[in-house]
Amino acid sequence: MPPSPSIRPLGSAPPLRDRGDACPGALRLHAAADGLLARVRVPAGDLTVRQALALADAAEQLGDGFLSLTSRGNVELRGLPDGCAGRLAGLLDDAGLLPSARHERIRNILASPLAGLDRHTPADVRWWARRLDALLCASESATALSGRFLFVLDDGRGDVAALGGDVSLVAERGGAGDGTDGGGGTALLRVGDDPAALRIAAPDAPRAALAAAEAFLTAADASGSGAWRVRELPDEHALTARDVAGALRATGIAATHVPDGTPAFTATAGPTTAYADPGPAAGPMTGGRGATAVPDSSAPGVVEGADGRHALSVLAPLGRLSAAQWRLLTTTAARHGCGELRLTPWRGVVLPGLPAAAAAGRLAALSAAGLITDPSSPWHRLGACTGRPGCARSRTDVRADLARAVAAGAPVPAGSTAAAPGAPVHWSGCERRCGHPHGTWVDVLATADGYQVSVVRPDASPATQETRPQ
Repeated sequence: MPPSPSIRPLGSAPPLRDRGDACPGALRLHAAADGLLARVRVPAGDLTVRQALALADAAEQLGDGFLSLTSRGNVELRGLPDGCAGRLAGLLDDAGLLPSARHERIRNILASPLAGLDRHTPADVRWWARRLDALLCASESATALSGRFLFVLDDGRGDVAALGGDVSLVAERGGAGDGTDGGGGTALLRVGDDPAALRIAAPDAPRAALAAAEAFLTAADASGSGAWRVRELPDEHALTARDVAGALRATGIAATHVPDGTPAFTATAGPTTAYADPGPAAGPMTGGRGATAVPDSSAPGVVEGADGRHALSVLAPLGRLSAAQWRLLTTTAARHGCGELRLTPWRGVVLPGLPAAAAAGRLAALSAAGLITDPSSPWHRLGACTGRPGCARSRTDVRADLARAVAAGAPVPAGSTAAAPGAPVHWSGCERRCGHPHGTWVDVLATADGYQVSVVRPDASPATQETRPQ
C-alpha cells in the first residue's frame, strides 16, 4: 500500500512534491496485489455500533472478510473487487462515515483513546475531536490538505503526543471539559517538531488546530515545495509557533508563547506514564512535581473507570481482525457497553461503559476469540507490514514468517545483537517499512540474505532511518 512519508530524518533535505499525495481513502481506492484497498478515516477512532456493523458488512460483502486497523486509528478494507466503489460509498454514507466526500481523506485525527474513561483523566479531548472534525468538513481551504496530514489530541498523559502529529494539542490543568462545551483550562499547541508551543484556552483548541493547519497551507504554497506535511517544509519556510500565533490572533484566539514545550510532547506510551496531579499552576499533565503513574494506555486488559464502569482494551494480532471477531466486539459494545467502540493507534479497540461485574467475563470471551487481552501475550508490541501476497513490493510473506517466529518463542530472529527492552518490534518486507512505530523500536527487515535486525531511535542518522509510518 502507499506508505506515508517518514518523519524527516536529522540532517536530510526536505522532499520536493510535484504532485498530490496518493494516500488511499474510502472513495479513492488503491490497487494492491490482493485487490483494491479502501482506507476509512475514523476521527479519534470513535465508532458507533451502527458504523462498526457497516464496516463489517463492507468487509464481508465486498472485501476479503477482514478489517485492518492502522496506526492512526483508521480502518482498511482489502481484497475489494473492481467496480465496488459506488456500493462501498453507499454503505459508508448510510452509516454516517462519509460526512463530506471532499474532506474524507483529511479527517486524520488521533486522540488519547482512554480519555475520560479511567481514574486518572479529567480531560475528555473527544470533544475537541468532534468539533475539529466538524470544522474541517466545513472548511473550503482544508480540502487542500494532504491525506497524510495528522492532528493529534492528547489528554495530558502523553500517550499520543509523540506520535508524529503535524498539529498537536496537549491538555493542561482543567482538561478539555465534560464533552459539551470544551470546559475550562488550557492546552499546549505545537506544529511539527518546533520545540516551542503555544498556550491557549481549552475551548479554543479545535479552532486553533484548524487555524494552524491553514497556516501550514500558506507556508507550503509560499515555499513552492508542494509539502504534504509540516516537517517537509524547507527550512526557509519552516512553520513555527510564532508564525501560528499570528494566525491565531487573526482569528481572535489568544495565545502565549512557550519557548520550550518539548516535555509535554515527548512522553509516550510505556509500562507507566507520568501523569501530573493538577496543582495551583497550570502545566502539562505529563510529568513534574505531583505526577502519578498511570497504566500504559496501549496495553490490553480491563480499564477501571472513576464512575464504577469499566472499559475493555484489546489488541488485534498484527492489526488484523476477521469480520467475526469484529462483530463480537460490536455485540459486546451493544449489549454490555455504552454502544461505542474506540480504535487506538496501537491497532486495538476499546469498549467503554461495561458494568464492573461483567468486565472480566467479557474480556475472557474476547480472548477466546483470538484477541490480545493480556500484556504478557507474545503478540503484544509486535507489528508487521502487509507483506506478500498483499504487497508486491515485499520480499516475503512477513506475517507468516513472524507467526513462525512467535511459535518458536523468538519474535526477534535468533542471533541478533540488537536490543531495546520493552520497545515494539516491527517486521517489514522492504525498505519502506510501512506501519512502523514511532520513537524507539526494533526493526526486522527482510533482505535478499534473510532478516536484518537493528534498533531505530528518534535521533538516528538518516542512513539508518529511511522508514515510513502507515
